[in-house]
Amino acid sequence: MSTRVLVAVLALAGLAVPLAVVAQSYPVKPVRTIQTLGVGGGAEALSHIVGQRLTEALGQPVVVEPQGGAGGSIGMNMVARAAPDGYTLGLGAVSSLVLRRFLMKNVPYDTLKDFTPVAMVGETISSVVASPSLGANSLAEVIEYARRNPGKLAYGSSGIGTTHHLSGVMVEQITGTQMLHVPYKGGGQALQGLLSGQVQVVYGIVGSVVPLVKSGKVKLLAINAGKRFVRMPEVPTIGEVIKGYDRPPSWNGYLGPAGMPPAVTRRLNEEINKIVTRREVSEKLTDLGFVVDTGTPEEFSAYIKRSFELFGKVVKAANIEPE
Repeated sequence: MSTRVLVAVLALAGLAVPLAVVAQSYPVKPVRTIQTLGVGGGAEALSHIVGQRLTEALGQPVVVEPQGGAGGSIGMNMVARAAPDGYTLGLGAVSSLVLRRFLMKNVPYDTLKDFTPVAMVGETISSVVASPSLGANSLAEVIEYARRNPGKLAYGSSGIGTTHHLSGVMVEQITGTQMLHVPYKGGGQALQGLLSGQVQVVYGIVGSVVPLVKSGKVKLLAINAGKRFVRMPEVPTIGEVIKGYDRPPSWNGYLGPAGMPPAVTRRLNEEINKIVTRREVSEKLTDLGFVVDTGTPEEFSAYIKRSFELFGKVVKAANIEPE
């Protein structure tokens, strides 16, 4: 071996040692996870389920801090401004990390530049439900009613530009129907609007509608996902009913500030992937309306970029302007 080659090999070995040391020594203090998906319900349960088991895996307390203001953007901005040492993570969603750019003129962070994607957890399963008073027993019947009554059927969502709103927009575009969109400040208010008769249809998270479906107060017409939900295999997806429909992404995942050490990012990714793919954990998440979907940090980063491309097209078609 020549002297030059030997020097190069030793230099590379010297670089590898610090990375290994970082991965092995991390963490040496509590890890803060800012939960931006809202307080209460499945999202908060998700953060605590993962947080508790991550505490066991890392040997340090993983503290869950709910911060759901401004659609999650306040919490994610806190993550973006934190030190990139792996001790501050954010559990965010497509709504705060992608959609906010299309809805707000002054988003305080750039998702593609200000964060280190760590681990995708999975997708939130949504649904389409209708009031029994509408008299429709399927999504196809709702579409047919909308065709016969342009502009008369009102559907509710958790807000303008949310994945639920954009799902409704895509259904209108593909079917050539005209419906009235009624935006609410959250999924809970949208369901109240359905129960009170303000709207006839609602796009919402499946975990929130199950009690109302079981009590007979609403009818579950379709699942808003790429495939049928394992807990409700008899319910068709929107794509099965409306050919050409491709649901907007609705993912959740952990991110840290830009510039995190690769060894720490990889360690966290591996631990989170192990946690959410355990049978008892994945079963709990499924009960909450989540479908586990993991991968590498690089795959998560690529998925975020694809989400920007897809939402950009849908938002433009819906003529939604940032405020």
